[in-house]
Parts: sequence; structure tokens; C-alpha cells
Amino acid sequence: MDNIKMRAKLSSDGVTEVKMIMNHPMETGRKKDDFGQLIHAYFIQLVTAKLNDKIVLEMQWGTGISKNPYLTFYLKGAVVDDKISIDWIDNLGKTGNGEILVVAA
Repeated sequence: MDNIKMRAKLSSDGVTEVKMIMNHPMETGRKKDDFGQLIHAYFIQLVTAKLNDKIVLEMQWGTGISKNPYLTFYLKGAVVDDKISIDWIDNLGKTGNGEILVVAA
């Protein structure tokens, strides 16, 4: 199973649109299971985006983010075939990652 599905498209104005969906249950710790027991909190805490190994975006998340988070961001300075990579770590120490090459729109 892929942790992250991504695409990155460079437009004619030099702006790259990066879209992704991250597979993660994102439990708040406030929901109960069928037996009335609380489901433990389980959520992505840190997301880092890199362009050719240089950090361009870093986000700290909490329980307010929905299951399988979808994210779009824009950046300048990328060219076709540059590498964009995403890494995340959750509150239980599990990690996910993905990478893609920039393509022309």
C-alpha cells in the first residue's frame, strides 16, 4: 500500500502545483469503538516537503485533520524533472513518504 499518492505539475507561469493524499486513519482519541471504549489518538504530527532535498514546507498537525488528508500547495523555482519528496511522522512514531518528479502541465 502506498503511503502517499502525489502529482506535481509545472505551469507556464513557473508555479508548480503539488497535490497529494496521505493514507492514514487520523484518529482523534475522542471516538468510541463498538464496545464503548475510546479509540486511542493516532494522527500525523509532522509533514515535511522537499524540493531536490531542500525543505520548502514543514507543517505540524494535530487531531483536527481528517482521515486520509488531502493537501495542495504551490511553489516557485522548480523545473521539469525536479524531485519533490514528502515525509510524515505520526504520534506513534510511524512514518510515511513519497516522491515524484515535476512534469509540465
